[in-house]
Amino acid sequence: MNVIEIFSSAQGEGKYIGCRQVFVRLAGCNLNCAYCDTNFSRADFCNVETAAGLMKFSQIKNPTTDEVIGIVKNFCTQVPTHSVSFTGGEPLLSWQFIFDVATALKKVCDVKFFLETNGTLHNELKKVLGVVDIISMDIKFPSVTGKNLFGIHEEFLQTAREKDLYVKAVISQETSTAEFLQAVELVAKISPEILFVIQPVTPFNTVKAAPPIKILNFQALALKILHDVRIIPQTHKFIGNL
Repeated sequence: MNVIEIFSSAQGEGKYIGCRQVFVRLAGCNLNCAYCDTNFSRADFCNVETAAGLMKFSQIKNPTTDEVIGIVKNFCTQVPTHSVSFTGGEPLLSWQFIFDVATALKKVCDVKFFLETNGTLHNELKKVLGVVDIISMDIKFPSVTGKNLFGIHEEFLQTAREKDLYVKAVISQETSTAEFLQAVELVAKISPEILFVIQPVTPFNTVKAAPPIKILNFQALALKILHDVRIIPQTHKFIGNL
């Protein structure tokens, strides 16, 4: 499989910030976002935490689906775990793997299954919808990707809305008011009840942080349209967590 990391930590972003999760990071992505700080190239080896929360890793040959199931089950046994997060890259590129792992683990672990996605692969989402409980969907702005994905995001949201869904938008100095409002209006079109998370960018490469007044102004604009808009930064970066 395309698994590059498996570890146990606290969720650092979004609605379930602070909840204990087992993270299964998958290689590969169909986008190339300017602020991305993750190396998700396929590798021959996978980094697996030696014990839950120890933050020390050993390398194993890229694991089979059965091996991943065993590793995740072991972590969930070591520490009571809220959910298993499939992250990336873009995990839906490996939708069959997600389906197989979640289906097997649902029989032996009392955990939820959490999907962190860029919200562009709605056909693949349909194939795992029955085994996924929580969806964290990023809205990607044209200023970040170089393309307009709002139509694709709308299709994805229509499918994802039946789950525990929230939307996350990363805001940088470069984010325009026009593209931000287009994202807000898109979410409102699906349902104004969907939680909208404004995530101030963690500066990386040439991407610069937005000034605090811009972040607060964006929240004020969004709250005129949506019912629940929160400003939540990447907290795991502050405390040096995984």
